[in-house]
Amino acid sequence: MARDFYEVLGVPRDAGSEEIQQAFRRLARAHHPDVNRDPAAEERFKEINEAYRVLSDPEQRRKYDRFGDDYRAVPDDWEQTVGAGVGGRAGGRSRPGSASGFRSAGFDDLGGDIDIDLEDLLGGMFGRGRARSGPIAGADQEAELPLTVEEAYRGGSRPVTLTGTAGPRTYTVRIPPGVTDGQRIRLAGEGGRGTGGGEPGHLYFVVRLLPHPRFQVEGRDIDVDLPLAAWEAALGGSVPVPTPAGGTKVEVPPGSSTGRRLRLRGQGMPNPRGTPGDLYAEIEVMVPPRPTDAERDLFTRLAEVSDFDPRRDARRGEP
Repeated sequence: MARDFYEVLGVPRDAGSEEIQQAFRRLARAHHPDVNRDPAAEERFKEINEAYRVLSDPEQRRKYDRFGDDYRAVPDDWEQTVGAGVGGRAGGRSRPGSASGFRSAGFDDLGGDIDIDLEDLLGGMFGRGRARSGPIAGADQEAELPLTVEEAYRGGSRPVTLTGTAGPRTYTVRIPPGVTDGQRIRLAGEGGRGTGGGEPGHLYFVVRLLPHPRFQVEGRDIDVDLPLAAWEAALGGSVPVPTPAGGTKVEVPPGSSTGRRLRLRGQGMPNPRGTPGDLYAEIEVMVPPRPTDAERDLFTRLAEVSDFDPRRDARRGEP
């Protein structure tokens, strides 16, 4: 049985969104495979990502609080279904696929599954036992496609297995470079089966970008923190900065302070049909947490010869 998501993030069940986000960022930084070489770190990182994805989404969190591990198989309109008492089970758990339409997330590599009951689906749309005449097109279906920022950036092909009532089925999903959160990828004719000779519906994969410990994506723009030593911020120069495509360098102007944003034009998410996004590196000035004797001497000398007063300069321009 999967661990409780609240336990995974180490937060209470009544935790607010800010507390959940802070817990995720702390854990993601500690367990990201790029910084943690423990063989178990990658699985732990996936577990942290899934817990945050669910608990940071109010609708998904309500489903998880109500149904626990079974939340993946519950349709998005479950609250309406439960309230209406579909199938004579007022206040009970709705069956996956019992409401019209279909939407769920569930990939075998993320531990989820999808259950589709076409009889329930069609019965909810047309009524059980009602005579049907003529061809009826199959229903379109949706499933979420969780991607890391790096996967969305570079695109490519990816096998995805969905498990339904007929058993597991694997699809090859072609991901365009630069897909954004919420973008839909269509697999024509892979949705619900038609009846009476009707055409099958389509299967849509809805892209969901997973939270990332370094990158924050807004549309096609990407924000990343840029830690600098005090002397790098004071003197300026060329420093490395991470991007989803790999490392690059940015020119830091002399005299830069924490909060200054440096723009790398065209280094954001690709756009096959237009202008790519930009990458913004936000400076964060750092000092040695435990300076050596030599470093302490240099900082002491700097304090003696410099007339810089950050508090005085910050007050400039005040009325």
